[in-house]
Amino acid sequence: MLPLTGSCRPRHTGPKPRLRSPGVALVLAWAALSQVACHAASPMARPVAVRQLEGEVRGFLALSTLEGAIIADGDSVQVTHGSEVTNRLTLRFKDGSLQEETVTFTQNGHFHLLTDHMVQKGPVFKQPVDLAIDGSTGVATVVYQDGHGNSKTETSRMELPPDLANGMVSIVLKNLAPGTQSATASMIVASPKPLLIKLDITAAGDDWFSAGATRHKAERYRVRVDIGGVRGVMAHLLGKQPLDTLVWVLGGDCPTYLKSEGQNFAGGPVWRMELVSPSWPKTAANTAHREK
Repeated sequence: MLPLTGSCRPRHTGPKPRLRSPGVALVLAWAALSQVACHAASPMARPVAVRQLEGEVRGFLALSTLEGAIIADGDSVQVTHGSEVTNRLTLRFKDGSLQEETVTFTQNGHFHLLTDHMVQKGPVFKQPVDLAIDGSTGVATVVYQDGHGNSKTETSRMELPPDLANGMVSIVLKNLAPGTQSATASMIVASPKPLLIKLDITAAGDDWFSAGATRHKAERYRVRVDIGGVRGVMAHLLGKQPLDTLVWVLGGDCPTYLKSEGQNFAGGPVWRMELVSPSWPKTAANTAHREK
């Protein structure tokens, strides 16, 4: 899960976080490592400390090419149930394809993933994928189709690191302490067998944008998949290294996701996802309502 409008609650007043935590639900290239094994996440990984509590919120999004052509409409819905938070991000493509990810987590001092379920299906995706993660058991299951169109299932039980960020990369970024230049996170990807990888997050500068007549400064982050060692070199040679994802966040008292640019699947194009505002038709009927 990348996009989420900021539901502003008081910041957590605990100790300053030491982040060893994306995405990116970061919308990364899930199957990008299909022929290249990844190293395990660092055993020193630390969970994401809560600085900005998540609440109930809904945001509308648009997925477009870098040239501005809209290819999918998005909807992000987040609800709370006691100490648990559930976010569902849905992208509906014009050709009928669907990408949907639902993540449930807790935020008691740090963010902890309970479950995550990500589905990609339809003609826009080279290979349909259904990835499910159970944070309590460490079981990750991938359902996919092989080259002959047959359904296959791969299941792995693994020791999940506390900084697992599937479906929560935007939350990781919103909770970085001011001035943080680098951080890491762990993520499970479908390759098609579930694999645990690491994400390197770096501050990449600031960009200005306008809202109405007011200018604001957004913080830009770069999220890179770290394969590591000789395998990382081979990934570049074989064309298996995913492209970096860029994410823009509005900082301040209520950090908010603004937009991101990255691949949604292995070898796919770079698309832009960003928040959009409702637009109302200017019709005579609407004018009549005001005159009553």
